[in-house]
Amino acid sequence: MKSGTGKKSGRQSAGLSLAESAYEAIKHKIIVMEFQPGEYLNENRVSEALGIGRTPVHQALTRLMLEGMVEVIPRKGVIVKNVSLNEIMEIIDARLINETHAARLAATFADESDIATIGRILDEADKPSPHADLVRQMLLDKEFHYALSKAAKNTILAEILARLHERSLRFWFISLKDPVHHKEVHDEHRKVFDAIKERDAEKAAQAVREHIESFRNTITRHV
Repeated sequence: MKSGTGKKSGRQSAGLSLAESAYEAIKHKIIVMEFQPGEYLNENRVSEALGIGRTPVHQALTRLMLEGMVEVIPRKGVIVKNVSLNEIMEIIDARLINETHAARLAATFADESDIATIGRILDEADKPSPHADLVRQMLLDKEFHYALSKAAKNTILAEILARLHERSLRFWFISLKDPVHHKEVHDEHRKVFDAIKERDAEKAAQAVREHIESFRNTITRHV
């Protein structure tokens, strides 16, 4: 593992930073399908491709295994976990329970900063961009759901939702390639946002429920 000179604490901080960088880079490549489902991830090749030492890459892969994005196959090694319709249906069911509750809390507890942040994200999504720019659209979707969970003012719930949504992102990238559907998603986000601004907890929960069910319907047509 590469490390610079200096005090022990500095080296430890650099190591943690490298592990986090490796984790984010590998996770992103899995989500956007640069690393395909079922693909074998050789630590040496991943390390060379990222320009990061093997130790942080190993740590990143271990973390991604715990999060369900890669798995260890006996006598083969680490592979990208295959796409499973059953898995995404379970994730969606978990999101329906947790994210609708988060929407209720956000409508009750969101402060002006939260509302401004969500509004900024939606305004950014309104800006013209090539329909082929799926990564940008996906990242804005991720930002929206993160901001929504943060507005609920429950850190444990936000952690649960972050994990669920990140596991949904790969399916988002597989299935949501239709420009018409992107418009529908954006309209659904606006309905959630409007309900939060109106402080209508049940309306916000219903808007999130409809948004997630729309995602379910799209997924079942593509996976």
